Amino acid sequence: MTNSIKLVVIDYQSGNLRSVAKALESVGVSPLVTGEAAEIGTADAVVLPGVGSGPAAMDALRRRDLVEPIREYVASGRPFLGVCLGLQLLLERTEEGDADCLGSIAGRVKRLPEGQKVPHMGWNSVSFQQEHPVFQGIPQDSHFYFVHSYYAAPEDDTWVAGTTDYGVSFCSIYARDNLVATQFHPEKSGRLGLRIYQNFVNLVGNPPKLSAQRSSTQSS
Repeated sequence: MTNSIKLVVIDYQSGNLRSVAKALESVGVSPLVTGEAAEIGTADAVVLPGVGSGPAAMDALRRRDLVEPIREYVASGRPFLGVCLGLQLLLERTEEGDADCLGSIAGRVKRLPEGQKVPHMGWNSVSFQQEHPVFQGIPQDSHFYFVHSYYAAPEDDTWVAGTTDYGVSFCSIYARDNLVATQFHPEKSGRLGLRIYQNFVNLVGNPPKLSAQRSSTQSS
């Protein structure tokens, strides 16, 4: 099945595209790297990578008329993975340049606190806060590779699936149904990072409905 799915890696000249594409190829997928909105709309799964400046990335998405297609895809229920800046762009606004973002996740992007070396670069551990199929087979407190100066701060921590400490405990994984995003780079994180990509690919055709389960649990 993995060879036949249409997995799009969004190209907006702000992502580590080659590394992401090679990681996906290593788990049996031939990704389509494209900045065409029509291709995104017909994808079985989408990856939004990203490095660098949030405001510059948003400007690039607007120039390519990709803002609404991405928002619509996230809302469609099909698997969507944001990586590093790709997580931050999903929130409503960033302190970096006080710029608007995609708004798929309520909350803001904040700068890492004073007193820490910025950017936060290198290996750090992730403490899983909830279960999700994308993290199946990955041990608690596993280490992944980070490079960032800002972090996502969702308003509702219900869907904060993993946290990492670096002067502050921040959201290093967000997971809500089909929408998963990591502050770290799975493609730079060795065997466990590739496991995340494999698990993400496995969501195609069977995205989880964790929000319905959570609502049922909370109301019982």
